Amino acid sequence: MAKQKKQNSDPNYKVIAENRRARFDYAIEDDIECGIVLSGSEVKSLRENSANIAESYAAVEDGELWLVNSYIAPYDRAMFSHQERRRRKMLVSRKELSNMWSATQRKGMTLVPLVMYFNHKGLVKLKIGIAKGKKNHDKRATEAKRDWGRQKQRLLRHGE
Repeated sequence: MAKQKKQNSDPNYKVIAENRRARFDYAIEDDIECGIVLSGSEVKSLRENSANIAESYAAVEDGELWLVNSYIAPYDRAMFSHQERRRRKMLVSRKELSNMWSATQRKGMTLVPLVMYFNHKGLVKLKIGIAKGKKNHDKRATEAKRDWGRQKQRLLRHGE
């Protein structure tokens, strides 16, 4: 019986939006899963895969966590539509919120949204990374390391 429940819950997991540049522009130190407060038309729009978190960021203000500048496309068939780029409140525990606030107070740390998805229960979740911005030479070093890894795999495959 337990196996059936587990198998039936996995099809609900679905990635809505991903911030691919985040791992290139930032060194991610830690990540936290957060809930997000949405209206009905926003959830319907997300089910149709119309969202963008690439230019967005998270901020701790007045003891609350906010997602700023994220885009959720308007839902055509909604009676009461939503604002596309409004600030959305995020749900985290007090302990996690205090950890995020202390991390952002340190030099160069910021909160970057990494991926928005529906979890196995069908709820919208957002993975937030506590990150430090990379300088240009750090980005070049990361790229060189990645290229060397690819080249090494090619050499091992071909046996040269």
